Amino acid sequence: MRRPIFGGNWKMHKTVKEAVSTVEDLKKEIGDIEGVEVVVFPPFTALDAVKAVLKETRIGLGAQNMYWEEKGAYTGEISPLMLLETGCRYVILGHSERRQYFGETNLGINKKLKAAFSLGLVPVVCVGERLEERKNGKAEEVVVVQLRECLEKVDLQKAQKLVIAYEPIWAIGTGETATPQQAQEMHRLIRGVLLELLGEELAASIRIQYGGSVKPENIKDLMRQSDIDGALVGGASLQASSFARIIRYKE
Repeated sequence: MRRPIFGGNWKMHKTVKEAVSTVEDLKKEIGDIEGVEVVVFPPFTALDAVKAVLKETRIGLGAQNMYWEEKGAYTGEISPLMLLETGCRYVILGHSERRQYFGETNLGINKKLKAAFSLGLVPVVCVGERLEERKNGKAEEVVVVQLRECLEKVDLQKAQKLVIAYEPIWAIGTGETATPQQAQEMHRLIRGVLLELLGEELAASIRIQYGGSVKPENIKDLMRQSDIDGALVGGASLQASSFARIIRYKE
């Protein structure tokens, strides 16, 4: 049985003070909720402060990106060792905004994935198609290529920690959401690719999140799908109350 995982990706939002206030509120909203895994992904500047607030809670801490080298002359980059020192256990890799605005490639994401595995971080690898790719009937092809190239030659012994986030790019921040059926179809495809790449046991255990205008109003229908194991939440995670309603989708 896969344990649902809900991630709050705050993107370039929240000062340190705002981040601390949000996680304080989230602690009150969800308490010691069981049966699900919850992770927040603040900006780099707030990681240390948020870590202090999350101490002795079940809420995990993650980063929104990282570089694949442990140190070096890479101005403006953050290494996996730096993330570990701030208390991060998770890291988002290959988010569509990183691909779109900063030119990230599947090859680079693959390097980051291997670096994350080597140091014990849990990578949340994002895949998803643009609207024109879906309209042209290429959605499945795009996602399959992303998965194959991002996961090329991964260590099977470490891959059990992997989390995949399917993000239809046309549904991120647009208010549009893939129907539960559309999301399930793509999640089922992803699990099929994982089966080919990693084997039956691993493919069955890896969690696949849905990301794309997830809200309290649509989370129940999404979570009813057999291959959807949680959500990577953007805007709705910026308020503790709305994020908590998503996390408490069973209530």
